[in-house]
Amino acid sequence: MKRLLAIGVNSIASITEPMKSDAPHIGFVSLGCPKNLVDSERILSRLRAEGYELSATYQEAELVVVNTCGFIDAAVDESLDAIGEALRENGRVIVTGCLGKDEQRIRDAHPEVLAVTGAHAYEAVMEAVHAQIPAPHDPYTSLLPPTGVKLTPRHYAYLKISEGCNHSCTFCIIPDLRGPLVSRPLGEVMQEAERLVASGVRELLVVSQDTSAYGVDLKYRPDFWQGRPLQTRIRDLAYALGELEAWIRFHYIYPYPHVDDLIPLMAEGHVQPYLDMPLQHANPRILKLMQRPAAAEKVLERIARWRRECPELTLRSTFIVGFPGETEAEFEQLLDFLREARLDRVGCFTYSAVTGAQANQLPDALPAELKEERRARFMEVQAAISRERLQARVGRETIVLVDEVKEKQVIARSSADAPEIDGRVFMPGAWDLEAGDFIEVRITAATAHDLRAEPLAVEAD
Repeated sequence: MKRLLAIGVNSIASITEPMKSDAPHIGFVSLGCPKNLVDSERILSRLRAEGYELSATYQEAELVVVNTCGFIDAAVDESLDAIGEALRENGRVIVTGCLGKDEQRIRDAHPEVLAVTGAHAYEAVMEAVHAQIPAPHDPYTSLLPPTGVKLTPRHYAYLKISEGCNHSCTFCIIPDLRGPLVSRPLGEVMQEAERLVASGVRELLVVSQDTSAYGVDLKYRPDFWQGRPLQTRIRDLAYALGELEAWIRFHYIYPYPHVDDLIPLMAEGHVQPYLDMPLQHANPRILKLMQRPAAAEKVLERIARWRRECPELTLRSTFIVGFPGETEAEFEQLLDFLREARLDRVGCFTYSAVTGAQANQLPDALPAELKEERRARFMEVQAAISRERLQARVGRETIVLVDEVKEKQVIARSSADAPEIDGRVFMPGAWDLEAGDFIEVRITAATAHDLRAEPLAVEAD
């Protein structure tokens, strides 16, 4: 997903208003996933803290930073196109992010770039900026809010708890781009979470490359929050986050056995009953080729148990179809798994050969037409499941979080809906509400992806 930050797409009025007009102007382009978005927020926070101003156009910027994505070839192409656009429109460009791991590829395409750094290389980015435009100095002016610069709406924020990944999935190069797992200390994570909630954030979306592996690299060593010792592990973090006055939503949960420990917290309402769990496939042979856990039947057993323990649980997953050598029978097994698992939210991607991935060496690559045909069949099956599961919610009462208030419509999300990737709840009519309000609604209708509802009451802040 391409985000033009300070260059015409995302509103930055709240970022730029306090700045002095004579400060150096920096443009910023952010690409890729929420983890990359958090990296962009951290770099922008450093820029603001040092007195730089963010530009709303290429023309006003004295240089442009492009935070790239390099996960799949389509993302690489988008990143190279964004760098080229910034060079054409501005001429002075610093490149950072995942694609920065392959500096030669960037310089082969765009030799004019000023500097290239890798992912989450905040200091290196600032050094590159300083080399081009020295930082202004104004110690008497407060340039940065306590939460830093945020690129999401005010009422929700991504909370990144670790960097990197220890897995070696054959279709993925994330460990090469971002390195091995490095978990943040629990106390540090909680301090950031507290600051965000105190600033008005109503939903925290916990993200990393492998969220359920949090703390493995630290051997789950104890840390302190509010004077209490807590182990640096996902359950302890979930318990602590659940004490804050905000929705807590977990993404990218690899299905380790200890994920079972999160379900009681969800059943109790301590955190949102939502698991984003990328399963990728269901056939044992394909999963083995992917170097993923090859026990789909155990996943089905766990899903059934989780739903017994927490009936309100929403399960989201992503899958890859058309992996090298995938047969029709193996694809049909995936469809059978989908029908039995009855997941609430599902994304599906056709296999894409990523430069540097091990899977590129596998034989029997499938033609693009067959991969697309399987993706369409997959999504047809899932659409029917999604429509049926959403239809079952009609008539129920639930709490939703308002995202947007228009003249004749309110757009919100329920506990089953993460921003940008899941469905939404639409309420017709004009209501005295604001983004970030929690309200109780009754579901009145459903489609394959979204819900319609009527407000019952508005929470008083």
